[in-house]
Amino acid sequence: MRNYSFEDKYGRLRQQLIGGIVALAGVVLMGTLWYRLVEKWSLSESAYMTIITLSTVGFSEVQDLGDRGRFFTICLILMGVITIGYIVNRFTEALIQGYFQEGIRMTQEQQAIDSLNQHYIVCGFGRTGRYVAKEFAAEEIDFVIIDDNLEEVEEIKKLGYTVIFGDATLDESLNRVKIAQAVCIVTALSSDAENLYTVLSAKTLNPKIRAIARASNEEAVQKLQRAGADAVISPYITGGKRLAAAALRPQVMDFVDGIITGANRSYYLEEFLIDAKICPYVGKSLRDAKLRSQSGALVLAIRRFDGNLIAGPMGDTPILEGDALICMGTAEQLRQLNRILGPISSQLPRLPKQQ
Repeated sequence: MRNYSFEDKYGRLRQQLIGGIVALAGVVLMGTLWYRLVEKWSLSESAYMTIITLSTVGFSEVQDLGDRGRFFTICLILMGVITIGYIVNRFTEALIQGYFQEGIRMTQEQQAIDSLNQHYIVCGFGRTGRYVAKEFAAEEIDFVIIDDNLEEVEEIKKLGYTVIFGDATLDESLNRVKIAQAVCIVTALSSDAENLYTVLSAKTLNPKIRAIARASNEEAVQKLQRAGADAVISPYITGGKRLAAAALRPQVMDFVDGIITGANRSYYLEEFLIDAKICPYVGKSLRDAKLRSQSGALVLAIRRFDGNLIAGPMGDTPILEGDALICMGTAEQLRQLNRILGPISSQLPRLPKQQ
C-alpha cells in the first residue's frame, strides 16, 4: 500500500492556499466592478472603497451610498471576512506543520539530486540497503536512495543521506535520480521480482550502468544474471561462505574485512582502468613500470579486457589496454599510483585525506 507522502499531504494544502488567494482576488474584482459600474464611481474610488471595506479599517465611505449600495457593502464585508479567514487558517496550518520549512528542504534536496553525476543509486533501505548506504557513506561517494516506505524515508533523511520517495521499479523514479548519468545501481529490494524488474528498467534507461542485485536463492541469481545484472549477491549464500571461511581461516577473514569495509582503514583496495590515451605504461611489464617502487602500492591482480583474471601477476606480466589493475595500499599510496597511471575519473576522490 502506498504511504501518504509529504507531496500528497501538502500538495492539497498548497492548492487550498492558492484557491483562497484566487477567491480573494475575485472578491476584490467584484467589489471594484460594482462600485465602478453600478455606483458610477471612478476606478480609483471603486478600488479604494473595496480595499477599505474588505480590510474593515473603519474608514468612512468615499461617497454616499443608498440602501442598495450599503446592502452590497455588507455582503462584500462578509465575503471578505470568510475568504481572508480561510486563507489565514490555511496559512497557520502550513506554519504549524512546517510546510514552508519542508518545502525549502525539498527544494534543496532536489537541487542536490539535479547536481549528481557519475553517482550510485541504492534501491531499498531494508536490512541490506542500509548497510550498502553505510559503506557508500564511509567511502564518501555520491549516492542517492530510492524507497517507497515513508517511515524509512524519514529515517534516511535524519541520517543525512539523499533520498527520494518512490517506487524503484518505475521509470519515473529512476529518471528522477538521473539514472542516465549514474555509474552503478544497487537493487536491494525486498523481493526478487522487484529486483529483477528494476534491473530490466535500469538497463533499458542506461545500458552502460553497472547493475548489482540482491537475490534470495540460486534460481533468482540465474534470472537476474539473464536480465543483465553485472553482479548478483545472495546474502544467504555469501553469508554461508563467509561463516565457513571465518571458522576455517579467521585471520584471513579479519584481514580481508579490514581492507574492504569500514571508514577507519589503514589499507584499501582499489581498481584502476588502464587507458592507453593517458597511461604511459601500456605494453610494458610490471617490472619495467616499477609501480611498487614508485607508489608503494601492491598490484594484487589484473583483470584483462576479455574477463580473464590474473591473480598475483609476476614481474614480466604486461600491462595492456583495457586492463583493470586491482591494487592494495594506503590512501596516499593509491593516490600516488593514480597520478602515475594517469587521471582516472571517479576513482580516488572517495579515499580519505591523509591526517
